[in-house]
Amino acid sequence: MGHSQKLETYTSDFLVIGSGIAGLFFALKGARLGSVTILAKGVASATATAMAQGGIASVTSQSDTFDEHINDTLVAGAGLCHKDIVQMCVNEAPSRIQDLIDLGVEFNKNSSALFDLSKEGGHSHRRVLHNFDQTGQAIQRALLAACFQNSKIKIVENQMAIDLILDKKINPLKLGNLKEMIQNKGQCLGAYVLDLPSGVVNTYLAKFTVLATGGAGKVYLYTSNWDGATGDGIAMAHRAGARIANMEFLQFHPTCLYHPHSRNFLITEALRGEGVELVSENSEKFMHKYHPSGSLAPRDIVARAIDAEMKRTGHDCVFLDTTKTDGEELKKRFPGVYEGCLKFGIDFTVQPIPVVPAAHYLCGGVLTDKNGITDIRRLFAIGETASTGLHGANRLASNSLMEATVFAHNAVEFIEEHFLEFGDPEINVKPWDTGDAVNPDEMIVISHNWDEIRRLMWNYVGIVRSTKRLDRARSRIKILKEEIKEYYWNFTVNKDLLELRNIAIVAELIIESALSRKESRGIHFTLDYPLQDPEFLKDTII
Repeated sequence: MGHSQKLETYTSDFLVIGSGIAGLFFALKGARLGSVTILAKGVASATATAMAQGGIASVTSQSDTFDEHINDTLVAGAGLCHKDIVQMCVNEAPSRIQDLIDLGVEFNKNSSALFDLSKEGGHSHRRVLHNFDQTGQAIQRALLAACFQNSKIKIVENQMAIDLILDKKINPLKLGNLKEMIQNKGQCLGAYVLDLPSGVVNTYLAKFTVLATGGAGKVYLYTSNWDGATGDGIAMAHRAGARIANMEFLQFHPTCLYHPHSRNFLITEALRGEGVELVSENSEKFMHKYHPSGSLAPRDIVARAIDAEMKRTGHDCVFLDTTKTDGEELKKRFPGVYEGCLKFGIDFTVQPIPVVPAAHYLCGGVLTDKNGITDIRRLFAIGETASTGLHGANRLASNSLMEATVFAHNAVEFIEEHFLEFGDPEINVKPWDTGDAVNPDEMIVISHNWDEIRRLMWNYVGIVRSTKRLDRARSRIKILKEEIKEYYWNFTVNKDLLELRNIAIVAELIIESALSRKESRGIHFTLDYPLQDPEFLKDTII
């Protein structure tokens, strides 16, 4: 058992949990204020960011305007975006793009040496900067390289945060705009963290803790997300008492490769921007039945249309017909998609790509203000983990990488401004106590529950919902949560058990949020309330 190994305590000024764009960008900016520890759940390069194909949205062309980008975002968000946040993000985006370029990120240029911009669903202009179809990878690579070169930043891989460490004794200090937000939930002192290789739980303490753990696609059976997307930051914040918002708005990407050996290969929306059409098994185009923009309709509409077609025909997938477009051009523009499909024996220059919708992006998360501040003092949440007010009821394509940089930047600026007011926390933290826990010998129970939750969510809380299905999901998840709780306290923790505990919490938050929104808006669509209801023109807060 782990008792023989010494439990370590590590201290730094900043503890950043997650090594995607939000965490790395924050670390690089924060390093000028103090020491930064970044915890990566796997290898530091395995993140949702690294899988992002499309690009990053920002107004950079002469023919585009801030007002149009703001308007496109508001339209996509179906009335729930916070207008001031949208304005701030859109206005700040070009500066953050410049930061990325200064850090070594390269974006494609055209023959006139201007950015080669692509267009995605919901955008009125070409405004998506990209690096071929592997933008996220280019960003991840450049930011990691910059972090490794920075002596103030330490990256520790294969670490899974278990729970935040709270000090409940403090009285909230009256800090500017924090007055209303802090309802004595205490302050965050860091986190207990499982070292995956050794199984030892160490203590990481910091003046400021930043949740940048990404999304929660693994709560669903089919997802475009990487294997670690189990909503860890959201579950941890929820257990610590922070408010969580808009969890019913989980965006399904309409086009994930459908293949028995591919679990999460995404086929970028930008293909449809270049004229590729969605067709049924017998090659019929079907999108114009559902929306005047056809295959370039907003994501939620495309996902529901595909879902409806699959239900109507009983087929397991639909197809992206790449054969009617110039194959060589598509290959040049989308080398990643071409290579990825080829791996599974699909040459898209001569045959269409089979696709299904998949859980892709969580618009909700830990409630924050414009600086990434949560309800808990010294705890920040940024990137997909946060609910900032930018996305509303549906995220506009490629606004997410932009959001991560804007909020990471603002959080650091805020901390710098108030560094002295925060002072040093008085820290007296006990090491992790394993108590009488024993090693779980029945991993089969964990993997069964894990599978059951993901199927349950796919079947009952998917693209199209109903109150009956949601009720069924709610009662089942309650039972599963009890089983998991018993397991958690009786057995020593391991990664599978911790992730299972987190996906159960996130699943329940999604179900409760979906049940409380008695209307259809944005990505949340329920058969019992198919129309929008002005009464629900507000965030769902748990």
